[in-house]
Amino acid sequence: MSFLNDLFIGLDAAKQEDLQERLDIVEHKIKFMDKMPVALLDVNNNPSYFLSEEIAFAGGMVESDIMSAVFIIYYQPGKTLTDLMREVPAVLSADWQAVTNNRIILLNDDIDRERNAENAVSLIEDMAEMLHPGSFIFGHEGDKWIRFGA
Repeated sequence: MSFLNDLFIGLDAAKQEDLQERLDIVEHKIKFMDKMPVALLDVNNNPSYFLSEEIAFAGGMVESDIMSAVFIIYYQPGKTLTDLMREVPAVLSADWQAVTNNRIILLNDDIDRERNAENAVSLIEDMAEMLHPGSFIFGHEGDKWIRFGA
């Protein structure tokens, strides 16, 4: 939770407690689940580690080998879901297990979103829902991210 500690500085106690409760719910549920291998890619299929702490907190582990990734999350700063829906199909490979199992996720870059505690916790919740479907429902699918069927 190291990166979150910095973001929690300066928040009032009630807000900190609320955010911590939300994180505790995710942490408690994933404690009993397997870590999901996740490849985080840009639209050129280059691996990224930008969101690796959020992925780890949500029950994933960043996988650099695309063939071993159970999930592939496409994220690129400055790209909206519409951009990703237009660009990602051309770079997918039918050989990837995540493609075969329809576990491709497109993550919107909300360029108006600053990196703060509320947004970081919300992203962790979204990642938990992405990686553990059926165990979490936070209601941002379709807005902040989508499952992409190839």
